[in-house]
Amino acid sequence: MTTTTDALPLVSTPAGGAPVLDLVIPVYNEEQDLAASVQRVHDYLSSAFPWTFRITIADNASTDGTWLVAQVLENRLEHVRAVHLADKGRGRALRSVWLASDAAVLAYTDVDLSTDLAGLLPLVAPLVTGHSDLSIGSRLARGARVVRGPKREVISRSYNVLLRGLLHARFSDAQCGFKAIRADSAQALLPLVEDNNWFFDTELLVLAERGGLRIHEVPVDWVDDPDSRVDIVATALEDLRGIARMGRGLVSGVLRRKVRGAVSGSDLPAGMGRQLLRFALIGVLSTLAYLALFLLLRDPIGSLAANAVALLLTAIFNTAANRRLTFETKGSQGLLRHHAEGLAVFGLGLAVTSIALASLQALVVEPARWLEVGVLVAANAGATLLRFVLFRSWVFRPTRAYGAKYPATSAMTLTEPTAL
Repeated sequence: MTTTTDALPLVSTPAGGAPVLDLVIPVYNEEQDLAASVQRVHDYLSSAFPWTFRITIADNASTDGTWLVAQVLENRLEHVRAVHLADKGRGRALRSVWLASDAAVLAYTDVDLSTDLAGLLPLVAPLVTGHSDLSIGSRLARGARVVRGPKREVISRSYNVLLRGLLHARFSDAQCGFKAIRADSAQALLPLVEDNNWFFDTELLVLAERGGLRIHEVPVDWVDDPDSRVDIVATALEDLRGIARMGRGLVSGVLRRKVRGAVSGSDLPAGMGRQLLRFALIGVLSTLAYLALFLLLRDPIGSLAANAVALLLTAIFNTAANRRLTFETKGSQGLLRHHAEGLAVFGLGLAVTSIALASLQALVVEPARWLEVGVLVAANAGATLLRFVLFRSWVFRPTRAYGAKYPATSAMTLTEPTAL
């Protein structure tokens, strides 16, 4: 199975035995719960995850026996490694481990495993297929099932309302401890993130949005950990300071310029610039072929019939070329549907150009050849713009390229799920 992308190409199998996924579990003084949580994650990934993986325990300056437990787990369990950081801070730990990782997709989950691990595959798959750049678990998206007290519910919703109002954020849940990012996006974004603690997640997401990256949200099943050690008041104050800092950066324009330069270098959504260039080149060739066919057939069958035949033949070529080159879809998966919908788009182009020709003939009894060609070129320009919008948002829309089960064969160069 192949898939399209308007953000980034499919990830390729990492070289040198590197895993597809590096799942980080940041911990601080978690010696009591660490072993059971890592074992549970390891069992789940080994039995239900279709790609190669690594679990990285990121101990950020624990003062209890957490580091010793992490080392034991590294020695006992395959695909587990332990990293010790001298300084405290969840954001610092994630940045350090992610930037040093050789995996194609980077993710993290909180050690309390409040988020159901069944959400991990839907979280990672859009990044592997190239559909999205970041993926977040959301407790506030439709379909999420959440068990937590009213106090935390009010705080969470209020925080996200603040983000939407002050930073114009469009994601629904900034602080759910269940996120993933493509390694190439991480390399671009992480050096820009200033926060080292709990605001790290929010800052990363806001930067991603401002950089035009695509964020995929996964409704999750989430059960509040009653033994959570997060200081709500201190975290809230830190978050407010972070919002104020980013707000100043947005108002001054400094943040936007910095992110655009690092991520995409333009104001277009990520990937659109490349698609527009390829689409334009194919469009020029299609238009030249269309005009040649129209002029060849105009006298034998008439201008309206020549327009229809020329458009039909070039539309087939146009759809095939854009499928392969612009939207990077290979193989036979979805081929018939793509061409059927391409013909539907052709119908709209035919309507636009036919109406333009009919209008010209109504105004001019015997229009000159150059005038017909000029009208058709102008009508084709409008039809081409419409074709790009429909191709991008309908025919080759990435979300249609994989089903709810996210087959492992949609990824990279793998032909079957990797057995671990």
